[in-house]
Amino acid sequence: MLVFATSDKGGTGRSVTSSNMLYRRALQGSNVAYLDFDFGSPTAGAIFNIEDSMRGTRKGGLHRYLRSEIALPTKLDVWRESARGSLRGKPDGAGKLTLFPGDEGGGEFIKWHKDIVGRCVELFSRLEEEFAISLVDLSAGRSFATDLVLEATSPKNLPNITSRWLVFHRWTRQHVYAANGLVYGDRGIIDSGAKRGHDREQLRRNIRFVRTAVVDPRAQTQGLQPPQIAWLTDVNEDLRELAGQLRIGRMNMLGSVPLDPVLQWREQLISDTDTITRQIANPATVDAFVTLAKNLTEKWTEL
Repeated sequence: MLVFATSDKGGTGRSVTSSNMLYRRALQGSNVAYLDFDFGSPTAGAIFNIEDSMRGTRKGGLHRYLRSEIALPTKLDVWRESARGSLRGKPDGAGKLTLFPGDEGGGEFIKWHKDIVGRCVELFSRLEEEFAISLVDLSAGRSFATDLVLEATSPKNLPNITSRWLVFHRWTRQHVYAANGLVYGDRGIIDSGAKRGHDREQLRRNIRFVRTAVVDPRAQTQGLQPPQIAWLTDVNEDLRELAGQLRIGRMNMLGSVPLDPVLQWREQLISDTDTITRQIANPATVDAFVTLAKNLTEKWTEL
């Protein structure tokens, strides 16, 4: 299964949430891959703490592969390559956790052509044979990467492969409006996909939203004054109403992730060492990642 992760704005936590979700899915026993299609800023290696891929790889990444400069893109075994002790070594019962990095200094594509689409189709086809879930992290907004994967996964190119979309947004009015526009607006995912042969209604059913950095007024109010808690509660209710009106409410969600200091300040994979031993991350955050990982397949129902 292909999962495309996108957002209309930067700073949504798309990459770090996606990485943690895949990490938890690997711990659940699935073979998973993370593809860094954020061509202008391929920094997924920093999240997995792979030292020679912090800003992309120099050994031939996805950018050079799509340009037909190399036969196969670099693939990194996170269990073996990560510099973090708590990640090194595959745990018993875990599946593969593989990173396909972008190229350091590769940059965004200005335009694309049939050869690039063909390379993308070939890559996605190979991934389906090796991995249960391949998550493709796209550049933010209406990007080249989004257009490319919509073309590559169109019925004429990949008719028998399941693809799903996750749209990440922070829990603010600005981000709620932006997420709605990215999916439902002019030149949004549904509009652009339909122009490339996707069934509009099927594509809509394959899109889910993920809320990030969500503050729960009932649980995360330590240090706030009563008027602040009351105001925060009202804001939260207003956002829920707005999200429902804009078709990104609870019925269209895959899940949400609470505000967590580790994610805000470090943007890393949260291991059990971080929650149990060091106690620097919140257990509720791990619970959210575990739920998202399971929901990728278990709770995905047609709307």
